Amino acid sequence: MTKRISIFGATGSIGDSTLDIIRKSPKNAFKILGLSANKNYKKLAQNAIEFGVQLAVISDQTKYNDLKEALAGTGIKAAAGISGMLEICSLKNDLVVAAIVGIAGLLTTYQSLKNGVNVALANKESLVCAGKIIKGVCAKTGAKIIPVDSEHNAIFQVLDAQNQEAVSKIILTASGGPFRKYSQQELELVTTEAALKHPNWVMGQKVTIDSASLFNKGLETIEAHYLFDIAPDDIEVVIHPESIIHSMVNYRDGSTLAQLGEHDMKVPITHALYWPKRYSEHTQIVNNLDFFTLKQLNFERPDIAKFPSLTMCMDAIKIGGSAPIALNSANEIAVEMFLNKAIGFTDIFKIVQRTLANYQHHDVESIDDVIALDQQFRKMASFRN
Repeated sequence: MTKRISIFGATGSIGDSTLDIIRKSPKNAFKILGLSANKNYKKLAQNAIEFGVQLAVISDQTKYNDLKEALAGTGIKAAAGISGMLEICSLKNDLVVAAIVGIAGLLTTYQSLKNGVNVALANKESLVCAGKIIKGVCAKTGAKIIPVDSEHNAIFQVLDAQNQEAVSKIILTASGGPFRKYSQQELELVTTEAALKHPNWVMGQKVTIDSASLFNKGLETIEAHYLFDIAPDDIEVVIHPESIIHSMVNYRDGSTLAQLGEHDMKVPITHALYWPKRYSEHTQIVNNLDFFTLKQLNFERPDIAKFPSLTMCMDAIKIGGSAPIALNSANEIAVEMFLNKAIGFTDIFKIVQRTLANYQHHDVESIDDVIALDQQFRKMASFRN
């Protein structure tokens, strides 16, 4: 049976990989109903025409006329802004791929789940900032979150959810990024160009910088807490430079189950697209590991003195309320400033620490609360003494 899907963030790294998987899948496996992009209307139009979608939406409303012109005569509807994004949510989707970077992806993730549609989630910020709300709407509608992040997808595959009491610990693996061996002095001199060169993964700019600072792993700890109903103290981060083991689950009987694979995002995306079944065609999308060529697998403790992001994220989830929103908002602002070369690499940690030290605690009851608080904390993080 053909699975009807829509993709938010269709022109980014996750979107590209998703579309490539669909190209390589049997023709009747998927039907794409809607696609969205932020600014790249040309690529969005090309993808929309290639896959014959119903609706193409550009987030940047100044690009709407360009998109509409590019789609003229195709029968594909063009739309823009949040109203267009929500229109994609209203299509007859069986699955939505949520690949918009940052908190900008929250509303469409929430609305899709509210509509009872399963979400293949590559946007960790939705759970970081609104975890209780997102899980609450899933409980009401029965919609499922299938994680796309390689670490959470690994846990999703090996976690015995029916015997949660048997779980001792979740272990999130991290490559450690390109600077794990750097001294504190060397970290202070890191350039934007160097930080964008990840040793293993090909990702978007935001997540690549987050990986270099280990904020990505800290945010993933918060996400895992909500996704798998695991206490923060039962989540451990382990540096695994080869990125072959994508995460593990320790069980109380002494067993440890792990998911292994190439460091290619097409592995977890393929799993999420085909879930609850597995891809079963003879032509493989990504090759299996060749264990005879693997020389060694290494594991290290993270250096939380040089990378305080892990501690900050753990503290934020324990504090609860609006603390994770403050943390995420400040990190998004700091990463943007670093990408624009307005601050140094270690200033990312300082901006987040300053914001967490000065924010006022709020209870978070609704998506509107999350969005309003995000704007408030962004202003706080942007302020330069």
